[in-house]
Amino acid sequence: MRKFLVAGNWKMNGDTARNRELVAGIIAGSKPSETVEVLVCPPFPYLAAVAEQAGDSHVMVGSQNVSEHESGAYTGETAPAMLRDVGCTYAIVGHSERRTLYGETDDQVAAKYRAALDAGLTPILCIGETLEEREAMQTESVCSRQLSAVVAATGIEAFASAVIAYEPVWAIGTGLTATPEQAQDVHLHIRSMLSAENAEVAAGVQILYGGSMKGENAPGLLTMPDIDGGLIGGASLKSADFLAIVEAAVEVAGS
Repeated sequence: MRKFLVAGNWKMNGDTARNRELVAGIIAGSKPSETVEVLVCPPFPYLAAVAEQAGDSHVMVGSQNVSEHESGAYTGETAPAMLRDVGCTYAIVGHSERRTLYGETDDQVAAKYRAALDAGLTPILCIGETLEEREAMQTESVCSRQLSAVVAATGIEAFASAVIAYEPVWAIGTGLTATPEQAQDVHLHIRSMLSAENAEVAAGVQILYGGSMKGENAPGLLTMPDIDGGLIGGASLKSADFLAIVEAAVEVAGS
């Protein structure tokens, strides 16, 4: 049975004092669980400090990005092994903001995915459509293209130790949210694509919803059969908001 994963993407927010308060609140307000995993992804400068604070607790730490290169003259980049060295176990790759603001291509995202895996990190592959693409009925074709690029580069077996996050770009930071049924349709499409390659791998892959999940809408989304948690943005910046989603996952898992 797949576990839920509730992952907080802090984006470019936080400072030393606020981060310590946030992590302390998350650790104190949640418990180790056999059914729900908890992950936080702070900005790069704070990764080591957050990982040290999380220590041996149930809260895991991941990065918001990763280089496709092992080392070398790549000013401003961070190699996968460096992330492992400071305590990361996960790395987000292909987030919509990286694709749209920094021009990351499907091929580059696939290379980052491979590099993360090779370094022993669990990649969280983000895929999803813009509002224009949704209105043009291109949701499935966009997700298929983005996912296929990684499958072609790594093979389906590489998804046995990875996570996918469906993030409808039109629902990030806009206040809009896909209905549970809309989200489930896309999650099912993603799992079906993988299943066509390897049914066993597809059945085990965690597919997160990444479009403005909050405590209020989390129960409805998490009850969908192919939604295995959330990649949380704004609601991950306050412990009470983030813990409401974690608690929703615990309740759904126990029902």
